[in-house]
Amino acid sequence: MIYRFGLFEFDDRSALLTRADRPVALEPQPARALALLVARAGEMVSRDDLRAHLWGDQTHVDYDRGLAYSIGQLRAALGDTADNPRFVQTLPRRGFRFIAPVEVVAKEEDTGTGSSAPPAPLTPATASALPASHRGWNVAAATLVALAILGALGAWLVARDARTGPRPRPIIAVAVFENESGDPAHERAIAALSDVIVERLTALGPERVGVNGNASILRRPRDARDASAVAKETGATFLVSGQLQTKDGRLSLLMQLIRLDDGTHVWVQRIARPMGDPLDTLDDDVAWQIEGAVRQIVLNDGARAS
Repeated sequence: MIYRFGLFEFDDRSALLTRADRPVALEPQPARALALLVARAGEMVSRDDLRAHLWGDQTHVDYDRGLAYSIGQLRAALGDTADNPRFVQTLPRRGFRFIAPVEVVAKEEDTGTGSSAPPAPLTPATASALPASHRGWNVAAATLVALAILGALGAWLVARDARTGPRPRPIIAVAVFENESGDPAHERAIAALSDVIVERLTALGPERVGVNGNASILRRPRDARDASAVAKETGATFLVSGQLQTKDGRLSLLMQLIRLDDGTHVWVQRIARPMGDPLDTLDDDVAWQIEGAVRQIVLNDGARAS
């Protein structure tokens, strides 16, 4: 079945998600979660239903962490947020609901009316049934066509590589998260988030991405650093930063991914918590969401940053 919502289409058979006809990277588990959510769009899908759909009877899986990761990756792929959702709504302690209008797109099928079937491809079995003169001509023609296609493809690949060259490894700078809530009790928990993020991004592989969390400029307040200075001191192309704030009577962690060559915010996410809520549970959620943004925007696992 193919589902259409907004600019997206999702084929639940191939697990292919596209945005405006361009593929969006989505790992298998988040894709399976999306398949269940869009199939039951408008309905609450309980956490237990999602767990059973994603893992079945596997008892060794950390369900809560795995489910948080899958939903976080799905939101990252859709450009969605938990606080102001356009697609996936969280129903605390109960489950999730796909809230965007969903259209089922009918696949075009061969009706067999008004037109003859295309000729069958030439196979060894069908070729042996042809007269000898026809067999030789068909095999030679097929060989020439295949060689021509392979030659053209090879020439295009060589020209592309010569034109673009190898893509340099991106470097991510991770600034120490700042406590702007006015409550010093949160200082240690918020400052420690940067170490969790550095660890998570480093696990993506040093051959894919470099991570810098030690430069002195990354420990300065955000109003005492600018994008060009961060880029010069760290060699980074992107900066991860965050601030704990109070908003509408709640604690609110604002996270950003900033492109340093022009200072553009390419990804922003906010996580809200009730006042007095312990913040030591934020680690996994923050790290999963930032990893998803880096995968999608910096590493081009999903939509390319504009």
